[in-house]
Amino acid sequence: MATARVLIDGPSELVFDYAIPAGLNVQAGCRVRIPLRRKSSTGTVLSVEEGPPGDFALRELESLIDPLPLVTPVLLKTGRWIANYYGCSLESVVRSLIPESVRSEENSAKTRRIAVLDTEPSAEVLEKLSKKAPRQHVILTLIASTPDKRLAVSDLGEGSSPSLKALEKQGLLRIEIEDVRRDPEADGVEEVLESQPLTLNPEQAAALEVVVASIHNPQSPILLLGVTGSGKTEVYLQAAQHALDLGKTVLVLVPEISLTPQTVRRFKARFASMQEQVAVLHSHLSQGERFDEWHRIRNGIARIVIGARSAVFAPLPDLGLILVDEEHETSYKQENPPRYQGRDVAVLRAAFEPCAIVLGSATPSLESWHNTQTGKYQLVRLDQRADGQSMPLVRVVDMKLESAKHKGNTTFLSDKLRTALEQRLEKGEQSILFLNRRGFARSLQCPKCGHVCQCPHCAVSLTYHRTDDRLVCHVCGHQAVVPRKCPECKDPAIILQGYGTQKVEEVLAKVLPTAKFARIDADAMRRKNALRDTLNAFKAHKIDILIGTQMIAKGLHFPNVTLVGILNADVGLHVPDFRAGEHTFQLLTQVAGRAGRGDLEGEVIIQTFTPHSPSVQYARKHDFDGFSEQELEFRRMLKFPPYSHFAVLTARSTHERRAEFTTQTLHLRLKENLPESISLGDPVPSPLVRSHGQFRFQITLRAPSARVLTRHVQGVLERTSLPEDVTVVFDMDAQNFS
Repeated sequence: MATARVLIDGPSELVFDYAIPAGLNVQAGCRVRIPLRRKSSTGTVLSVEEGPPGDFALRELESLIDPLPLVTPVLLKTGRWIANYYGCSLESVVRSLIPESVRSEENSAKTRRIAVLDTEPSAEVLEKLSKKAPRQHVILTLIASTPDKRLAVSDLGEGSSPSLKALEKQGLLRIEIEDVRRDPEADGVEEVLESQPLTLNPEQAAALEVVVASIHNPQSPILLLGVTGSGKTEVYLQAAQHALDLGKTVLVLVPEISLTPQTVRRFKARFASMQEQVAVLHSHLSQGERFDEWHRIRNGIARIVIGARSAVFAPLPDLGLILVDEEHETSYKQENPPRYQGRDVAVLRAAFEPCAIVLGSATPSLESWHNTQTGKYQLVRLDQRADGQSMPLVRVVDMKLESAKHKGNTTFLSDKLRTALEQRLEKGEQSILFLNRRGFARSLQCPKCGHVCQCPHCAVSLTYHRTDDRLVCHVCGHQAVVPRKCPECKDPAIILQGYGTQKVEEVLAKVLPTAKFARIDADAMRRKNALRDTLNAFKAHKIDILIGTQMIAKGLHFPNVTLVGILNADVGLHVPDFRAGEHTFQLLTQVAGRAGRGDLEGEVIIQTFTPHSPSVQYARKHDFDGFSEQELEFRRMLKFPPYSHFAVLTARSTHERRAEFTTQTLHLRLKENLPESISLGDPVPSPLVRSHGQFRFQITLRAPSARVLTRHVQGVLERTSLPEDVTVVFDMDAQNFS
């Protein structure tokens, strides 16, 4: 008897076995209708097994929702690997493989009725209708005058149904049902001008040759290390064209949703003749848009898919090439179950398909770089900018000296940076100022008693936002009214500490009154298309100085930008994370790369209180090789990734003592029969001990083998009963330790 293991739709993650009735062709990945208690429900088949009848009779499947599996064998195989490697349930992975918008019966294709001319009307028929049925005459004439002899019924106005029925009865036209695509790029889309392939320099041509060879004969993954402005995107586009010419499909992954629109425009401009074959997938799509894009991909209509992390599961047939742009970005790591690393899953999928995969970055992750040194990945380099320009000159300003120069008064604008901004304004050139901290002031503090306004739900201070005149928590979003005096000692002299992008914008408007500013951060870009409109205005030279957070750190190409100022390079450098130095180096290098991308030479000014930090000094020299050599030696000595796998086990609860006790209990059980290869840390409070009203405690683990580590932890978790109000999270290859 054949049985199917079915994941039931809904939040419960129930999995039941059902008998497969004779004549029903059920495969793994199919969507089915099943009896559940006293009602009918839906689910996804996880597996099909043949075997003798069991001890009790199974209920039978009712029907197939779709005759073809929604999950391909390769994606199902990938899902099983994710479940085993990251220690999560297969059910949670399947929910990522098939989005809720596709699984839910509430969503369906949007359709419209089309009136199609069936028979060309003669002059005699038209004359007769004009006298006896003028409404029918108008409709028939209107449809006959269109190039394709068809018109949407909605375009014919209200009250046209009786006339349409009469014309249909006479055999003059017929009504068809047509699917309507809900295009995520349709709202306010600017006209895309077709672009032609550029002439490649020798480095680009050599890189393209390696990628093309891998498309024909998939080998190991390719790491494309190209300095900022080296023309990696042009290599991507020409490689994609080659894959499409072979009848294959292309998957393009970008690290953030904010970068997706510009990537879509570049691909649509290059493949202007096949714009309808470009699909977009990311979490900001509506349910209807995601439903349409997913089915266009599955049905083979879309041959190029561009999207963020979750697009790695796009059901593309005949996949020929996967491009992972800015592969070092931590945003490829999913922070909710299943906690997969999108870049690594892309590499795995490329091996299963098999197809070519290119990981591109100016500052690769040390994990990927180490893989090139051990022979797991191929290394291809672009060490020169595509336009022949030299890398921008980078100057480092010691802000301790600036503070002393201003007699201890805090300042975020050094004399050198201020002078450089004034010079650019005089020349009509543009500048970018980077500060990875939004808001107006970091905190509100009383100088008398030292009280700092803190979030009641998180262990962080509230940030002051001048535009909303509110104190805001950047962790949970809590907002509070700004006190006019200290809540503790009632002193009215409570003051703002630190600065964010809002304060920078306000102060610069006074320092440089003739300049035109724009700010790009999560607060200023709330309106739909606000980011696109601001960048277009900057490109049109309507803005002199762009102030922003990491949203402007990568992927932007503005030839008239000759100055980049990094206001505080220390943000993120002194945090309890062994990758802090790596992330700082990557961010500084990426931001610096926005300068001098045209005919004019670029300059970068880095302001820092720790000018001798290796991250700052190597970024100043654009020296990835030097930084990676030093950082890898440090990681090797301490057995940190990439020389081991690093995992975090976190217990969280609204009751501090229960979360702490659970962590201590798990630590004792993890020590029992602990494999020698696993290094187990002590139970400690998380760096952010309270978040969203929950206290958090954690245990860190390291091991050369991820599978050994996952199996040991999962075994302990399965044998441990947790208190009702305690949640335990296991994060393999963790990127976030707060």
